[in-house]
Amino acid sequence: MTDLIIRPAVPGDRECWEPLFRGYGDFYKVPMTAESLETVWGWIHDPGHVVEALVAEQGGALVGLAHFRAMPSPLRGIEIGFLDDLFVDPAARGAKVGEKLLARLNEISAARGWNKIRWITADDNYRARTLYDRVAVKTAWNLYEMTP
Repeated sequence: MTDLIIRPAVPGDRECWEPLFRGYGDFYKVPMTAESLETVWGWIHDPGHVVEALVAEQGGALVGLAHFRAMPSPLRGIEIGFLDDLFVDPAARGAKVGEKLLARLNEISAARGWNKIRWITADDNYRARTLYDRVAVKTAWNLYEMTP
C-alpha cells in the first residue's frame, strides 16, 4: 500500500477535490452547484478567507479532505479551531485516513495556539462517530438553527 500524505490543498487539486466534496454533500443530502463549488474552492485559496483545506493523498489520488477554520470563542476571549467538513472516499475507509486528517488538524491547532477543535456531525453518522469517540470527547451541547 502506498504511503498516505496529509497536506494542504493546492490549486492543482481541484479536479480530484471536487468529487470528494460532492460525495460529502451527497452523504448529507446537500445539493452542490458549480457556483457553490467554485465559491468554496475560492475560499480555500484566498489567503484573506478563514477556510482552509487539508487533503489526504495516496498513490497520487486524493482520498480524503478536511475543511477547517479559526473560530472566535468570545466567552473565553480566544480563537479555537472549527472543523466544517471531513470526508473520506468510501473505497479508502478503514485505512485510518480520517484519523490521520484529524491528527494533522490537531497538530495545526497546537501550532496556532487553539486549545480545542470543535465540530458537529449527524446523530446517525455512526461510522464517523466511532472515530470521533476514539479521538475526541462528545460534549453535552445541542445544536439549533434559525432560518430567516
